Amino acid sequence: MNETQTLAYVQAAAVAAGLLLDAAQAARVATHLQRTAAMAALLEAFPLRDEDEIAEIYRPAPFRQEER
Repeated sequence: MNETQTLAYVQAAAVAAGLLLDAAQAARVATHLQRTAAMAALLEAFPLRDEDEIAEIYRPAPFRQEER
């Protein structure tokens, strides 16, 4: 998405979510969204081999019940 499209997306999403953003706030959110998309594109472009392992799924230990 280009800058104009990203800004339009942010404004539409804000309306859909019921958020009140002025023009400056929407522009800042759009800038951060574009920056995040650029970082994600770098990560997606990194080649992984079949033998590269994914990180384990985080599973927190269950809370112990207190004895009364």
